[in-house]
Amino acid sequence: MLTFAIVMEHIFSHDFYYAVVWAMLALAVVVFTALQYVTAGYGMMYSHRWGPTVGNRIGWVLMEAPVFAAMLLLWLCSPRHTETAPSVMIVLFLLHYFQRSFVFPLLIKGKGRMPVAIIMMGVVFNLINAYMIGGWLLYASPAEYYTTSWLWSPQFIAGTLIFFAGMGINIQSDSIVRSLRKPGDTRHYIPRGGMYRYVTSANYFGEFVEWSGYAILTWSLGGVAFAIWTFANLAPRAKAIHRRYETEFGEEYRSLHRRYIIPGIY
Repeated sequence: MLTFAIVMEHIFSHDFYYAVVWAMLALAVVVFTALQYVTAGYGMMYSHRWGPTVGNRIGWVLMEAPVFAAMLLLWLCSPRHTETAPSVMIVLFLLHYFQRSFVFPLLIKGKGRMPVAIIMMGVVFNLINAYMIGGWLLYASPAEYYTTSWLWSPQFIAGTLIFFAGMGINIQSDSIVRSLRKPGDTRHYIPRGGMYRYVTSANYFGEFVEWSGYAILTWSLGGVAFAIWTFANLAPRAKAIHRRYETEFGEEYRSLHRRYIIPGIY
């Protein structure tokens, strides 16, 4: 028990925490560059080359549920689990992952497959993000940093509004894509409406906005790292999907003048 306590104290120490976060920020640059040349083989970009697969529904649950459980455990085991402000911010994190782990998979149509390799990489990525967020809010941040008054600070209010705006865009965009096909249909269609007026991957834009808002409402380096990782992971994929649409639909798609993921920018 004493050994476990020592390990936990080290893992959530200020120095170790910041070493992990800065390492993740540096790695995000590497990943962003690598994903310009390698496209994860799931969803529209599915490829047999990624090895064994499982159904999309179970794949999403397996990939997203561990971070929900890990953050919940971090929260319940933390000496700060009764503090109001950290708890509210943890609940926002859990709200996102509850939707992604247990609601989104049930809404998936079709019989698509997800490579086990993608699932495992997603689990590792998500757990590191849980450490960066939960580790800061519940362990590494200075005592009394997040008092109850944090909940009416300008950064928390603005960040929360942006967070929910991003979540709304993400959920609406996923709904638009699901409505494109009738049962049994496997063709691709151009999504229209919502933020798809401006970008190819409106769902990814929504997720990036969401985690940018979370970085603001927590006002933390871990939150910034998570937002940057979201962009580094999703922006190259949005670019690959954009090119796929151009290949399939030609001038019909190019004439829409959409950006990849950030309206008017990228």
